[in-house]
Amino acid sequence: MQSESTNLWLAVDQYGQKEIVKGSPRKALMELHGTKHADRMFVDKQNGGTLSTGWVIAGHWYTVFRLSRMEHAV
Repeated sequence: MQSESTNLWLAVDQYGQKEIVKGSPRKALMELHGTKHADRMFVDKQNGGTLSTGWVIAGHWYTVFRLSRMEHAV
């Protein structure tokens, strides 16, 4: 069973503005800006690969991070 916190996301745009969204980050950010379109945002890795790190929505370049509780076995 996944905890509630696994569905929380932090989206940071190019200006440093932060949005914490629940559920699907793409859907929530599009609803926030009142749009129905989003483009994927990619970064190049040092080994030549490519990663999708977020979305471009309504002129905001969002890098998205999953928020989860830190757990460490003792």
